[in-house]
Amino acid sequence: MANLSGDAKQTYVADLFARIAGRYDLMNSLMTGGMHHGWKRVTARLTADGLTGSALDVATGTGDLAYALSRRDGIEHSVGIDLLPEMIVLAQGKKAAAADSDRVAFLVGDALSLPFPDGAFACATAGFSLRNMPDLPQAISEMARVVRPGGRVTTLELTPMAPGIKTSLFRLYFHGVVPLIGQLVTGDRTAYTYLPQSVDYFLQADRLAGLFAQVGLENVGYRKLGFGSVAIHYGTKPLG
Repeated sequence: MANLSGDAKQTYVADLFARIAGRYDLMNSLMTGGMHHGWKRVTARLTADGLTGSALDVATGTGDLAYALSRRDGIEHSVGIDLLPEMIVLAQGKKAAAADSDRVAFLVGDALSLPFPDGAFACATAGFSLRNMPDLPQAISEMARVVRPGGRVTTLELTPMAPGIKTSLFRLYFHGVVPLIGQLVTGDRTAYTYLPQSVDYFLQADRLAGLFAQVGLENVGYRKLGFGSVAIHYGTKPLG
């Protein structure tokens, strides 16, 4: 199912994540040993560095990256948007425990047709969601559209690893152990079989950087984390 595209992929992925929403945060922590929290903080820092204004987190899930953005110096307000009402409810539920929760807002919406005018945000990011987009170029183009000139677009995503012993061990864990954990914790082995398969079908880091440049972003680059299994990509919207 990881090789689906278009409407079929959007429907499949939406149903999958709606099923596992209640255990989504727990599974992320179990799969990464809690490292995903640090990766999101690094992404928020790189995204907002030197900028002032509002920030957008696309396909926000349960909102961790939107909250991380709201805590960065210069960010006055952050907005998290997700296609699934189930995820938005969970993100909203974290407000009681969040400092400065009035600086974060959440709404339901489609990453391929963001309900914001051109240049509405200082920066935009997306965490662990690009692999699930039915139209990847359109998703990145929309993020670039709603960022003002001089603003930044970043993404945090699992990335295919180069062949080697480290990759072989990672694949053994990701393709063998993670589905078992998913079955035990969520009762949904299918969802956590899709997850590693979706990485296999995803773009290599340099090709994703090329797509950033293709949609018109400048100063494009990426930084790998998690022993090379995760990449933060970034680019700047041209001033004119």
